[in-house]
Parts: sequence; C-alpha cells; structure tokens
Amino acid sequence: MSANLSIRHRVAGQLACVVSFLLVTAVLFVSPLSAGKAYAAETDLETWTEVAEEMSSILNDAWEIYQSGDVKAAKARVDDAYYGYYEALGFEKTVMAHISGGRAADVEYQFSFIKRAMEEGDSDGAKASIDTLCAMLLEDGKTLDGGSASPLFALLGSLAIILREGLEAILVLAAIIAYLVKSGNAQHTRTVYIGSVIALAVSVLLAVALTALSAANGANQEIIEGATALVAVLVLFYTSNWMFSKADSRAWKSYIEGKVTTSITKGAIFGLASAAFLAVFREGAETILFYSALLAGSDAASTNMVWLGLGIGLVALVVVFVLIRFLSIKLPIKPFFIASSVLMFILCLSFTGNGIKELQEGGVIQATPIAGVPTIDILGVFPVAETLIPQLVVLAVTVATIIYQVRKWNKGNQGTQGVSGHTQKGEEI
Repeated sequence: MSANLSIRHRVAGQLACVVSFLLVTAVLFVSPLSAGKAYAAETDLETWTEVAEEMSSILNDAWEIYQSGDVKAAKARVDDAYYGYYEALGFEKTVMAHISGGRAADVEYQFSFIKRAMEEGDSDGAKASIDTLCAMLLEDGKTLDGGSASPLFALLGSLAIILREGLEAILVLAAIIAYLVKSGNAQHTRTVYIGSVIALAVSVLLAVALTALSAANGANQEIIEGATALVAVLVLFYTSNWMFSKADSRAWKSYIEGKVTTSITKGAIFGLASAAFLAVFREGAETILFYSALLAGSDAASTNMVWLGLGIGLVALVVVFVLIRFLSIKLPIKPFFIASSVLMFILCLSFTGNGIKELQEGGVIQATPIAGVPTIDILGVFPVAETLIPQLVVLAVTVATIIYQVRKWNKGNQGTQGVSGHTQKGEEI
C-alpha cells in the first residue's frame, strides 16, 4: 500500500514539474514580447505586401551597387533587406507560422544565393536570384495579407509555432525522463527538470539580448542558434548511442548489476541533463522571438487568439509527454531503448541541417545549391551541399554504430548460448 502511494506521489510530482515547466514557458514569454511591438511600431509599413515591396526596392538597389563594381557594399545591402526587414519585422517567422517552414527556408536561401553569385562574379545568377526572391516575397506578402486579419489565422499560427518549436524539446525531455524511470533512476529526474528550467531562463535572457543587439548585428541570433544546434548534435549522438548500446537484454542486465550500489554514473546524468538543456535552449529563444513577431502585428482580438493558441499548444505538449512517459513503462526494455535511440538519431540529423543553415544565415558558411533536392524543414533537409554532406556523414556514422552494436549483441548472445549448451550437455552426462 505504501509502495503504491509512493509511486503515485512520484508520478504526481513529475506531472507537476512538467506542467510547471510549460506554464513557466508561457509566463516568461511576456517579458521580451513588448520589444517586438515597439520595433514594429517604428516603421510606416502597415501590410506584408508593403514590406515585400520595400525589400524588393532594397534588393534592386543592391543590384545597381553590384553593377557599379562594389561587391562588398552590394552584399551589405542584401543583408539590410534580410536582417533589417525579413527578420526584424517578423516576416520570416510569420511565413513559418502561417505558410510553412520550408517556404521560409527557400526564401532565406535566396539571400545566400544572391551574395554567393555576387562574390563569384556571376551577374546572371545574381540577377536571377534577386528576381526570384522579389517574386517570392511579394507572393508571400499577398498570402499573409489575405488571412492576417482573421483571429482564426492568428490562433492557427500561434498553435503551429508552439507545436513546431516545442515538440522537439518535449520529445527529448520525455524520452530522457522515461528512460530514467524505467532504469530505476527516477531520483535523477529532478536534475533533468532543473536543467530544462535553467535552459528556459537562459533562453529568455538570450531573447532580450538578441532583441537589443539586433540593430547592431542581425547575425547574432543565427550564429548562436547554429552553434547550439551543432553542440546538441554531439550530446544527442552520445546519448542515443549509449541508450542503444543498452538495448540488448544481456548488456542491460550487466549494466544494472554493475550499478546496484552506485546507481547511474555522474557522467551519464550530466550527459542526459545536458541533452535536455540544449534541446530546450535551442528552441527557447527562437520561440520567444516567434511570438514577439506574431504579437507585434496583431490587434486586440487576434492577440487573444495568439495566447489561446499558445495555451492549446502547451496542453498538447503535456499530452505528448504523458503518453511517452507512461506508455513507455509498459514497453519491454529493448523496444523502448531502440525507439528512444532512433528518435535521438533522427533529431541529430535535423539539428545538423538546421544548425548549419543558421550559420549560413549568419554569414559564417556559404550556400551551394543542389537542384532536385526538396526542402523538408522538419528533418532539416535543405537543397544545399553544406547541409546535406554533413547529414550524410552523420547518417553513415549512425548506421556504422548500429551495425557495430548489433554484431556485438549477436556475438554476446552466441557466447551465452554456447555456455548454456555446454552446461546442459554436462548435466546429461
């Protein structure tokens, strides 16, 4: 009876932590949001079509500067259109919320293609990319203006943002918590929750800092997000590989027997907590800036719908966490560990692509287009060589790791069967 009561208290405590975590997420959003409204109020542009037209004028100005022979100034003018309008006014984030993340990625890469063509002296390529970009911007502006007055439009956009940005983080968090509980280390879940809350607080500070610094250097956000994503790849790969190595029942039994007195190692806990921290931190600041842009252009009715969408999305994330947390307990060890590892391997691929894309937007890495490759934003797949090649490397290393572990399991199982057969034969004699 007391054991059941203890379990119920532990479960209630974990649910309370998750709900509190998500509520704190919503509350902390409020502080940086006013900055976005203030910035938007400083402009005379009232519709997204007007923003697109202004950006087109700047891009054509960049073309004229390029024709005069000043490549550096022309590229700087292209950056003015991107950082000063597409990002600062929330055009990018509104497209991601109301059209698609893939569309926003395709538009963003056009900026990179223009600058690369200018650097290489490819006048035809630069002009073609400018014309393509201007057409895409005007098309998106008209699309957004056609639905932005609707409160339902604001609700769906808000819901899409929190689900899109929060799902990756909640999947990582839920998988780690479920693993700790299933492995008999539930006492360490608190460390993971603390790491997530710290990540949330740091995200708020980062969002405020990025808002303050955006006028001085618009590339700050992309560089920080890109670097964070790539660090997260290393941590997630280590964590997923470690989990996969324990999926074999014999390996898990050996691990448990070796940790009866010492429980899980400090290094493993640090790795799990770091994975949760990076997953939350990577999405946190960007999500706050998303909502800042969304609220900046909303009237009173639409603002209420934005908050309603956020609330519905947070409830949905709680449901996802609960399903993973409690359904996983009923799964056998091997399927659970394999599923968790595969999930983290997939996130490694996504984080690799998105991290490099952010660095490209920050001007750290160039973009080389590859024809025929579709944009799959949710998986971090983009039609450029600089993202695809590292993803293929990660995929190859992942496959090699899986093959190695499976062979190791099979070899161990054969040895166990051999010993078992020898014992049985001795007993018959």
